[in-house]
Amino acid sequence: MHAPVVIIGAGWAGIAAGVELARHGLPVILLEAARQPGGRARSVSTDGLTVDNGQHLLIGAYHATLALLQQLGIGEGEVLLRLPLQLEIRTPQGPGLALQAPRLPAPLHLLVALLGARGLAWRDRYRAPARLPALMRWQGAEDISVAALLEACGQPEVLQRLLWEPLCIAALNVPTDQASARVFTRMLQESFATRRAASDLLIPRRPLGEVIPGPGAEFIRRRGGEIRYGQPARRITPQNDGLGVETDTDMLQARDVVVATAPVAAGRLLVDFKETAAALAALNALGDEPITTVYLQYPANRRLARPMIGLAGTLSQWVFDRGVAGQPGLIAVVISVGGNHMDMDNAALAARVAEELAACFPALGRPDWTRVIREKRATFRCTPGSDALRPGHATTHPGLWLAGDYTDTGLPATLEGAVRSGLECAHAILNRRRIESPHAEH
Repeated sequence: MHAPVVIIGAGWAGIAAGVELARHGLPVILLEAARQPGGRARSVSTDGLTVDNGQHLLIGAYHATLALLQQLGIGEGEVLLRLPLQLEIRTPQGPGLALQAPRLPAPLHLLVALLGARGLAWRDRYRAPARLPALMRWQGAEDISVAALLEACGQPEVLQRLLWEPLCIAALNVPTDQASARVFTRMLQESFATRRAASDLLIPRRPLGEVIPGPGAEFIRRRGGEIRYGQPARRITPQNDGLGVETDTDMLQARDVVVATAPVAAGRLLVDFKETAAALAALNALGDEPITTVYLQYPANRRLARPMIGLAGTLSQWVFDRGVAGQPGLIAVVISVGGNHMDMDNAALAARVAEELAACFPALGRPDWTRVIREKRATFRCTPGSDALRPGHATTHPGLWLAGDYTDTGLPATLEGAVRSGLECAHAILNRRRIESPHAEH
């Protein structure tokens, strides 16, 4: 009989770890403080609709997430709408920038998209692609800001403002003058330099809870795993024969524990593991960045020209038409990073966003109702040098593992990073147990 693995946190990292372990026959006990899975990318109910705690976009480079869908027996097209790379950024003054990538090999597809972009002067159309390879291949000895990198690579101001700044904020949740160039260029390489399909946009057709978290939790249960909702872990302690996980009702004994919570919560759990706690404290000292999502319900016959449109020069940053998810007339507006909007109450913020949408999309009219969802600690601050502070998945204590989008995945704090981290922990546990019991089958 295999000893169970205790996983703390049923976000995308914890679910990914649990699915992979259960798939190989290891029993899993998953502790989740909330009443549903998904973590910071979960579904919530409002006004009779199921929406997401934050509107998310996936891309074709998310190979671990797409493979996890396959493991769960879910067809990509059932839950995701795949579109070739197409970006439109509007401003209150009118059209700003629009590009669409042809079906050509990467990175040629992006070069041609920039050459044909609407909203760029002829000089900028040729100047930007010429320096694009240098931007993607950058590997500085010391990390610098994305803004400094864009200047060094000769990117025109209009492209910095209408393309690279929106993409940087969307991916790293930090403005270009504060964002890590090292992480940004890794994101560019995975998304645009490997294969054309990697830059495809994958827009959820269903609430996020129905994409990975819900099906993943059911997969774990069907294979004998136990999921305890509403039962947070309080502390992890070293034991002579493994680890102890204290909850409000009992003390679980385990050989392996995967801590798949946000880094601040992980730090509270691991006060008895000085080195790991110190590493988490160093990362947490960077601070966090919020993500705010404003939902606006318009009449069902109102829609956007594209499923996703970016805005520049406004408080609103990305606008999603939830008609793709079978919710006609529902618009989701994402505001990443902090700012003055964090001091606005929900009514004032929703009114401001509605005004901006009316200016950029006059046909929408006025919304019937609005809802604001704030995730105050959505991501760690991915600033220059932050990569060196991100902990690995293994800790100095055997059997204690860290999973989450903040760990050393090389990616920004994304759903894909969370999934990869969970899989890394699961594979490390499986390998450890194979070594200890070479004749056991998993």
